[in-house]
Amino acid sequence: MTGADGKAPPTESWTGWRGPRRDGHVAWIPEKLPAKPHVVWSQPLESKGLGGVAATAEHVLVSDREALDSTDTYKCLRASDGKELWAVRNLAVGELDYGNSSRATPLIWKDRVFFFSAFGQLQCAELATGKILWDLDTREKFGAKDERKWGLCSSPLLVDDRLILNPGAEKAALVALDPRTGKVLWQSPGKPASYGSFLGGTFGGIAQVIGWDKDSLGGWEVATGKRLWTFKPERRSDFNVPTPLAVGDNLFVAIENNGAYLFRFKDKGVLDPTSVGHYDRLAPDTHTPTLAGKRIFGVWNGLHVLDVTNKLKPIYTSDDEAFFAYTTLVANENRVLAITLKSELILLDARADQLKRLGQLKLLDDEQGCFSHPAFVGTRMYLRGINSIRCIDLAK
Repeated sequence: MTGADGKAPPTESWTGWRGPRRDGHVAWIPEKLPAKPHVVWSQPLESKGLGGVAATAEHVLVSDREALDSTDTYKCLRASDGKELWAVRNLAVGELDYGNSSRATPLIWKDRVFFFSAFGQLQCAELATGKILWDLDTREKFGAKDERKWGLCSSPLLVDDRLILNPGAEKAALVALDPRTGKVLWQSPGKPASYGSFLGGTFGGIAQVIGWDKDSLGGWEVATGKRLWTFKPERRSDFNVPTPLAVGDNLFVAIENNGAYLFRFKDKGVLDPTSVGHYDRLAPDTHTPTLAGKRIFGVWNGLHVLDVTNKLKPIYTSDDEAFFAYTTLVANENRVLAITLKSELILLDARADQLKRLGQLKLLDDEQGCFSHPAFVGTRMYLRGINSIRCIDLAK
């Protein structure tokens, strides 16, 4: 199989939230879009869902909720034709804003997949069969007692063979588990959880996990769980949803009510609180920006394209109405794909110095709530809408 540019596209697995590196980087993006979507297969779903899709060349993992709204369902579909291979069902009763379905994206690790519900149930299943290898009620295990208006939203993270979760308990704000057994490797005390996901990487020479608690950004040493630093924004950030983004050795953070920052690190992995760049007009409440080359693309009341080599100075902004509501962005060095709430797929030239559309395509009919992050493997895109999941080949 070849892509629209005549080259065989990479088939890297989309292992979890925002891809294998949590950066929204897509190995292959077409140079142009077809006149209409080439739908390889489509499967109905029982309920609305917010959680993203994970996929390999063989398997597609998606969360669902059964019709009576008391049970989470996690489905494994065959990538070639969408046939259901197995499903895991888990009783999860409660009442949350924006529905009760899982907010987390499934996480694929080796021959396993991890599911995390909005009510805190964590399950480890065998990828080939769906057999449950171990499970854990994280709220009960770690004694988390805070009220969760939106439930638990953080997608599980794998760093250095440690499964990272943020239960938000007083003695276990952040924890690391052995992904093979569920055994607790360390737990770090702190504050209740935010509604965002964490990033893993090496910053300032130290392997660390970076993300938000209820009111501050922090970095935790991967090996021990020791909190290395704390950054509290000038103005309160309500829910701390956007995921931090690695920009080389630096850290980009978009903060609700505060704008976008670019930080560097001191010795021993400590964040320098004096930013090397700040742009106050990109302050999304739920959207996470992405990096294309040396440019940040982000959406907040319009599209903002920022230069990471020049203190986040805007290269251009656009008030195109497509970018006023929640938008998912993925990118490579040359192009950006935007997926709107109405399931419009917009292809942008990432190198242009003004908004330059290379194509636009409607992916789902009558769609108004496309919050779920799609998965990309090879030339295929796996998109979850309100009531279905669809496989679309972007090379056709």
